[in-house]
Amino acid sequence: MPLPTAFQFSLKPSKSAQPQAAEALRHAILTGTLPPGTKVSEQEIADAIGTSRQPVREAFLRLAGEGLLEIRPQRGTFVSKITTAEVLDARFVREAVEADLIRVACKNATPPAINTLRDLLAAQENADTPTQFMALDEAFHRSIAEIAGRARAWDHLQRLKSQMDRVRFLQLQEFPIPALIVQHKTMVDAIETQNADAAEAELRAHLRLIEADLPGIEAAHPDYFTAPH
Repeated sequence: MPLPTAFQFSLKPSKSAQPQAAEALRHAILTGTLPPGTKVSEQEIADAIGTSRQPVREAFLRLAGEGLLEIRPQRGTFVSKITTAEVLDARFVREAVEADLIRVACKNATPPAINTLRDLLAAQENADTPTQFMALDEAFHRSIAEIAGRARAWDHLQRLKSQMDRVRFLQLQEFPIPALIVQHKTMVDAIETQNADAAEAELRAHLRLIEADLPGIEAAHPDYFTAPH
């Protein structure tokens, strides 16, 4: 199966090829450009992005470790399906980590940090598409981790929550963006007033929305999910 024409990526010569190849593939899988079951080859990807096979081979191994690719000996490498249990586990871990991050952020936040969060809120309100909003949502949550002084913790979460992000892309058109922005505003207000209990409670409610939506998303996109046991 040839690569979809929507899969386009240009390497930056100033940066290492392997992480760029991994990011290009991750983004294509998360957004559904490479849907579950798609067979991908090292040579095909290398040709598409303009690199040798070695960085792509390393990217395949990295994404297989994240559960996004399935390497089948003698058969090839395929985009994996989404496992509901993995999505729920990722949500559980993400909530536990971010609950602590936002409590620390309440202690650490400075006026410039609050201004950064409010600038992100304004940008979210002006987002033209759900995809733009998702990028700003990521920036918002990362900023909270940075305020807490734990940006690397967010980087670890990025790899853990890949399956969760795939589900979020499937629900893009149904995204309750105004409601999510209200939750973000409530979090910022709580951080600014150092109300850690309120900030944590709002964050937990925010992250649990995906759990309520998951059964409907799975029913609407059965080809994307593994069959329940």
